[in-house]
Amino acid sequence: MRRQADEDAPTPAPVTADDLDRAVQLALDALRGAPPGAWDGKAGSLEWDCWETVEHLSDDLFAYAAQLGPRQPPLDDEVPFVWEPRRPGGPSNAIHANRAAGPAGLLQVLEASGALLIAMVRTAPPTTRAYHGFGISDPEGFAAMGIVETLAHTYDLAEGLGLPWAPPADICARVLDRLFPDAPHDTDPWPTLLWATGRGELPGHPRLTSWRWYGEPRGA
Repeated sequence: MRRQADEDAPTPAPVTADDLDRAVQLALDALRGAPPGAWDGKAGSLEWDCWETVEHLSDDLFAYAAQLGPRQPPLDDEVPFVWEPRRPGGPSNAIHANRAAGPAGLLQVLEASGALLIAMVRTAPPTTRAYHGFGISDPEGFAAMGIVETLAHTYDLAEGLGLPWAPPADICARVLDRLFPDAPHDTDPWPTLLWATGRGELPGHPRLTSWRWYGEPRGA
């Protein structure tokens, strides 16, 4: 359950479509530096290769946009696209990139999927509510979810591709506040987000073996 905010605390800055746009563009800038032959290697600790992980991230962004799309978004389940893997153990996606287009085409798929969610967050009324397995959410919540997916999976990809990756602290802090209300508030935002998504150590806090976020709107 979402922790009640301190009544004396200032109202936190919302997560915006601009934040999501910034996160996606930073991820694309980082991934464009990957060696062309590295995409078949594993993405960090994931069981997927780097190509599949970008497809999965693209699929996440597309799916969140789709949830906000209907005039009456579903509140009890996902919009019923077919999600299926291309191989046993691969990610179950509706979105798959044409391998003949190479890494540049793969990243174009990611950018296009991100643009769909960015547009939906900009245009959907703030009162919109749509289903997610971690709580019925609003456009701000879906923006925050998209950012977490982007930052965390780009971390996985950077490990697999041998790339540097350190996203801005301000975006990390806003999505932590929006989706992880019980995360520490006195630690650096990026290591804290890695800890909150089961990807890193945080001094003074046990490493998480399972994790989730809380997508419900503020005050819900």
